[in-house]
Amino acid sequence: MSESNRTLLTIGVFFLTIVVAILLYAAQLIDWPLIVPVVLLLSGLWMLALGAIRESKPVKYERSGFSTMALGLVAIAVGGAWFLAVLNLWIYAIVVILIVVAALAIAAALKRK
Repeated sequence: MSESNRTLLTIGVFFLTIVVAILLYAAQLIDWPLIVPVVLLLSGLWMLALGAIRESKPVKYERSGFSTMALGLVAIAVGGAWFLAVLNLWIYAIVVILIVVAALAIAAALKRK
């Protein structure tokens, strides 16, 4: 898959995540302050999938699949922490961020041989 196709696919998935968040709000499953965290969570999941795609076919001088997956995990952590913070669960929001930072540090350390 070429980079231009991935870019177009990513734009489509981003708009789809916005639609899903708006539909969740319209169905009254989430409040309006939770729209952005849900978009971040879903976009992070897409970045994980995109990282797996990039890892299967690496291209020279392009971002690695590992860094794309790391960015996806950070987006999921920020979205999840924001979601928990809106629900006044601050301690769990901090725990989520710290767990993801620790997991990324361990994965990066183990990746280097």
